[in-house]
Amino acid sequence: MKTNMEDIDKLIKETLTQEEAKFYAQLDEENVFEMVIGLFKGKNKWIMYLMNLVTLVFFGLFIYCTVQFFNTEVTNEMIKWGIGGLVFLFGVSMLKVFAWMQMDKNALIREIKRLEIQISSLSTKL
Repeated sequence: MKTNMEDIDKLIKETLTQEEAKFYAQLDEENVFEMVIGLFKGKNKWIMYLMNLVTLVFFGLFIYCTVQFFNTEVTNEMIKWGIGGLVFLFGVSMLKVFAWMQMDKNALIREIKRLEIQISSLSTKL
């Protein structure tokens, strides 16, 4: 399968113009760190900065609730601080899930662009 994909990539690169080949090379697969950095590019980067700020605030509040939970002796207050800590921990996890979904969306967009280039290059060859 690997050689088949390499053959297809070679065929596509032969049919592309120089600027199309440069664009196609930019659409190569990214590792996780490149995907995370890619979240902070584009027109929606402000929302990622905001989400990370809110994540830090929620994590700080989770730590505060955890410290208060272990510092109290009253059971009702332990329940309140424990529930508060869980709420903030869920908030942090939901914001992280949002970030992972954005990374997946960016990967899908990149693959769709690769398919568009492949289709256009193969249709001009035919």
